[in-house]
Amino acid sequence: MGLSYEEGKKAAYKGFILLLIVTLLEVGIALVGNGHIIDGFHLSKLIMYPAMIILSLYKAYFIVQEFMHMKYEAKGLAMTVILPTLLLVWAVIAFLSEGNFWKVKRAAVDDNAEMIQPAQQDDGKQESYIPEPSEFRVK
Repeated sequence: MGLSYEEGKKAAYKGFILLLIVTLLEVGIALVGNGHIIDGFHLSKLIMYPAMIILSLYKAYFIVQEFMHMKYEAKGLAMTVILPTLLLVWAVIAFLSEGNFWKVKRAAVDDNAEMIQPAQQDDGKQESYIPEPSEFRVK
């Protein structure tokens, strides 16, 4: 089932060339897309970002399949590597979304707190409001 030395060497070089080409494509997209190669030319982020993500995911898939030998393993073993990775990606997305939610809510609370600040007196001191006992209602 294993490859001979020459076949293994040939497969490693083939993998190296493939990863080199994909990496050069990524670098080219980044340089051209941000206007570093052609002055004034910028790719839309809606084109550039998905292309970079797809190429990076392809490289990760290729490395896991070829160099971690997952394509030669039983399906169950391969799933024990892939499923936790997918859960990790889901957790990162969930935590980023949750963090953004609390960032927005915190900004709203801070904006509201600025509106409720006590008024300043002429001497620069803040007024403090202490209710009189007659203002408390007991039912």
